[in-house]
Amino acid sequence: MQEITVTELAALNPGVALIDVREPEEHAGGVAPEATLLPMSTFMEREGELPEAETLYLICAGGVRSARVGAYLEQKGLNVVNVEGGMNAWAQAGLPIVAPRS
Repeated sequence: MQEITVTELAALNPGVALIDVREPEEHAGGVAPEATLLPMSTFMEREGELPEAETLYLICAGGVRSARVGAYLEQKGLNVVNVEGGMNAWAQAGLPIVAPRS
């Protein structure tokens, strides 16, 4: 699976399909701008909510859960990119964090 750093992602965002697979209590602390929130715990039930995009960028807290979701989506033939270090790396890099959209 392809990976991207948070700074590489920030250079592309907005305009990419960024999927945040963290759980709702984690989203409460803030999300990357333009992220679509699809928690891993309900991902398979909500998979139909994925945005239509050539490439899906996946993020979680540290990169592990998003890699698992990415492996699942790759098996389905989708092009996915995992964000290295997740939102922890995003915050450490000083990138913008916004309130989640309801």
